[in-house]
Amino acid sequence: MVVRRSRHRLLALLCGVLAALTLTTPAVAAPGRAALTRPEAAAGWLARQLVDGERFEAVFDGVAYPDQGLTLDAVFAFAAAGVADDHGAGALAWVTRPDIRDGYLGDGVSEAYAGATAKLALAVQVRGGDPADVGGVDLIARLRSLQTPAGRFSDRSAYGDYSNAFSQSFALLALDRTAAGAPPAAAAWLAGTRCPDGGYPLLPAQPVCTSDVDATALVTQALRAADRPADADAAAGLRWLVSVQRADGGFANAAGTPNANSTGLAAQALRDGHRLPAWARSRAFLAGLQVGCAGAPADRGAVDFDGGGFDPATAPRATAQAVLGLTGIGYARLSAAGADPGAPVLACP
Repeated sequence: MVVRRSRHRLLALLCGVLAALTLTTPAVAAPGRAALTRPEAAAGWLARQLVDGERFEAVFDGVAYPDQGLTLDAVFAFAAAGVADDHGAGALAWVTRPDIRDGYLGDGVSEAYAGATAKLALAVQVRGGDPADVGGVDLIARLRSLQTPAGRFSDRSAYGDYSNAFSQSFALLALDRTAAGAPPAAAAWLAGTRCPDGGYPLLPAQPVCTSDVDATALVTQALRAADRPADADAAAGLRWLVSVQRADGGFANAAGTPNANSTGLAAQALRDGHRLPAWARSRAFLAGLQVGCAGAPADRGAVDFDGGGFDPATAPRATAQAVLGLTGIGYARLSAAGADPGAPVLACP
C-alpha cells in the first residue's frame, strides 16, 4: 500500500510538471513542432531581444556597452530550450570576436578574469566547439593557469581579484568536460567554503559566512559534476535550498525579493540534484511570472523579474535564467546538439 501510494504521488507530480511545461495558448512553433512549451516560448522571446540578432548591451548614461555575460546566459538558455540555435551560434560568434572576447576575458597577460574565462569555455563546449582554440586562444590552458596552490581560481588583474563562487563553479563545470577533468583541489576548495547551515556564500572568507541562493545553486551543480565523495557537499547545499524555498515555490535574492533569477538557478539545481517536488514548486512560481496572452504582444513569452510590473530592462536576464529552471537541465548536461533554428512566437487569439 505504501509503495502504491508513493507511485501515485510520483505520477501526480510528473503530470503536474508536464502540465506546467506546456502553454495552453496556441503558438507558432518551429517546423515540425506542435504547441510551444514554456521554455521554448521564453527562449523565442529572448532571441528576439538580441541587438542585431547577436548580442546584449548594457546602457549607462546613454552609452551602450557590450554585455558578454548576459549574451552567454542567452546561449545557455537557447541550448536548454532546444530552439533559436541560429541565434545561439550568432551570439557565440560575437562573444568570441577578438575585440569582444578580450574585453571580457582580459588580454591573458596583465589581465585575466577567471569567471569570464570559465563561462566562455563552458559556452563553447555547450555549442560543441573546442575551448582550447577560440580564435587562437586556449581558454582551458588560461583557466588552469589561474588556479592558485590552494585550489582557488583567481583573477590576475591590476584592479584586484573579484573571483567568487560563480567563478570557481564555472571553472569546475568547464574543466570537468575536458579529458583531464576538474582538479580535485579546486573542488575541495569550493566545498570548504560551505557555511554552517549547509549553504554556500557568494564570497569566501567573510567575517560571517552567509549562504546565498544563487551561489549555492551553482556550487551544488559544480560539486556534483566534480564527483565529490558521496555528493555530501552538494547534498548539504541542496538541503539548504529546500529549507529556504518559499511556500509559493520561489526563492529570494540577498535583498529578500523573490524573483525569477534566483528561482531559475535554484530550480535548475534542484532538478539536477533530483529534488523533484521542490523543482515542481519552483517551476510553478516561474510559470506565474511568464507573460502570456494577457500581456502586450511584444512581451509574450518573457519572464518578469518579480511580478511587480513588466520591466524590459530586467526581463532578458530573468528570462534567460528562468529557462534553465523551467527545463531543469543542469549546466553539466547542457548541449545545443539537435536544437532547432528560429525564435518561436507565442500566438494568441
